[in-house]
Amino acid sequence: MKVAVNAQVLEWALDRSRRRESLERKFPKLSGWRDGDALPTFRQLQDFAKAAAVPFGYLLLQKPPVEQLPVANFRTVSAESGSGLSPELIDTIQAMQRRQVWMREYLIAEGHDRLPFVGSRRIDTEPAEIARNIRAVLGIDESWAANQPNWGEALRALIGKVENAGILVMSNGIVENNTHRKLDPQEFRGFVLVDDYAPLVFLNGVDGKAARMFTLAHELAHIWIGVSAAFDLRDLQPADNDNERACNLIAAEFLVPSTVLAEFWPQV
Repeated sequence: MKVAVNAQVLEWALDRSRRRESLERKFPKLSGWRDGDALPTFRQLQDFAKAAAVPFGYLLLQKPPVEQLPVANFRTVSAESGSGLSPELIDTIQAMQRRQVWMREYLIAEGHDRLPFVGSRRIDTEPAEIARNIRAVLGIDESWAANQPNWGEALRALIGKVENAGILVMSNGIVENNTHRKLDPQEFRGFVLVDDYAPLVFLNGVDGKAARMFTLAHELAHIWIGVSAAFDLRDLQPADNDNERACNLIAAEFLVPSTVLAEFWPQV
C-alpha cells in the first residue's frame, strides 16, 4: 500500500529529528518521496516515523504541525523561547506528565492533602525569605551542604529531603529506556511540572552533579512560586524572564546563603 506524503511535512520531520544526514542514508528513496517521484509504502513510512522519533499520524497531515511544550521553555543566550525543540525533550516531558498524572490521582484517592508550599510565594518576595522557607520545609539548615563529603553525596542527600517533602524527583540521561536517544544538556538541564499534589522535577542525568544541584534548587524555586518551566542556563546566563531571574536568585540563596557567604568571604 502506497501513501502520499506532503513534502513540507517530511522536511519538518527531518528538521525536528536533528538526524537529517543519517535518515537520508537510511532511507535512500527519501528525496523521491519529497519530490513526488515516488511514494513510500505504509511500512516504509512507519519505519521512517520510528527512526525520526515523530508520531506516525503527523506524517499524514497536509502541513507541518505546530508543536508547543506544555511548559514554558526558557532559553538563554540568543536562543528563542520554545524554538527548535528536540523530540527527546518533548517525549521526556510527556512521559513525566503521565507519571505525574498517575501519582496525583493515586494521592487524591488515598486522601492526601494538597502541598501547602506549592505556589505559596510571589516572585517579588525577598529571595532569602523564600530560600529559608524551602530549607524549613525540607528540614535542613544553612550549613547542610558543608557537611557533605562531595557533590555526589550532597546531591543524593538533597534529593532525599526533597522527595520526603512530597516532590517527585526524576533523573535520566536518555529518553525512557532508549539508549539511542540521549538527552542534550545544552538544550535543557531540567524542567519542573508544578502541581499541588505531585510536583515533579526532572534533572538531565547527562549534566554534571554540581550543575544538577543548581538545577534542583532552581526548580524548587519554581515550585514555591508556582510556575512550571524548562530551562538550559547555558553558560550560566539567566533567561530574559522575571521568573527565571527570581528563581536563579532563590537557588543561589538556597545553596549559599548570603549570611554564610558574608562570614566566609573575609577569610578568602
